[in-house]
Amino acid sequence: MSTQIAFPSSTPESQGVSSTAISAFIDGVHAQNLELHSLMLLRHGHIIAQGWWTPYGADRVHLLYSLSKSFTSTAIGLAVAEGRLSVDDSVLSIFPEQAPAEVGEHLAAMRVHHLLSMATGHKLDTLDRAARSSGGSDWVKSFLAIPPDQAPGTIFCYNNGATFMLSAIIQKLTGMKLLDYLRPRLLDPLGIQQAHWQENPQGINLGFSGLHITTRAIARLGQLYLQKGYWFGHQLLPSEWVDRASTSHIQSAQPGDGSSPDWMQGYGYQFWRCRHNAYRG
Repeated sequence: MSTQIAFPSSTPESQGVSSTAISAFIDGVHAQNLELHSLMLLRHGHIIAQGWWTPYGADRVHLLYSLSKSFTSTAIGLAVAEGRLSVDDSVLSIFPEQAPAEVGEHLAAMRVHHLLSMATGHKLDTLDRAARSSGGSDWVKSFLAIPPDQAPGTIFCYNNGATFMLSAIIQKLTGMKLLDYLRPRLLDPLGIQQAHWQENPQGINLGFSGLHITTRAIARLGQLYLQKGYWFGHQLLPSEWVDRASTSHIQSAQPGDGSSPDWMQGYGYQFWRCRHNAYRG
């Protein structure tokens, strides 16, 4: 199923938004010397503002960096809906052949839920260590060989290695790379045709970064989540997953550590919670 549906365009005021406020936002971004590559603002499913800054354009794919994680989380939600796994499955049960010779209690307790919520029990990101260990020949095995410092679920650590493991889980359970798994289930129905995803040396999509798509494609995923997984007559993603992914599962920052308020609202399943009951990729 491929759905080529374009968002209608409207004036900001027709959708209850001040065009003056949008202009003030852009002026504020420029005043802080922040580099915008593109902007697409939707309200009620209508595009009320959009723009690209040279050399970027509407049809040019852009590296999403960590926003790639939101697509990885969505893939796990789809796999759960298909009965391929549960968030309560132990990570070791999926990769028994790559388990270390000695399995500590923290690793044994690690679940898919902990990978999703950046709560594996590690105090530092595991990615560089996993990629360097054994010459980078097996990132999954190397990740599992890094003992968690605490029990899973007790500490938050922004852990790119955990998100990579989610991509590896999709590939292990489906026999498809993350991007190939998403194409017929998410990208094609959303009308996203231009997409590629960087891989590690073992041919596993990075998951934590590396996805290249257009600004319009990002907006479509955001609108899908806003509509609780419903897309023009089809429930592409269970609404229960949207709720679960956008709910805080662990505290993301400690009060008084200098973080801005929007970094202190908790972390969901590869989504950050924000003030005003909002969340972001």
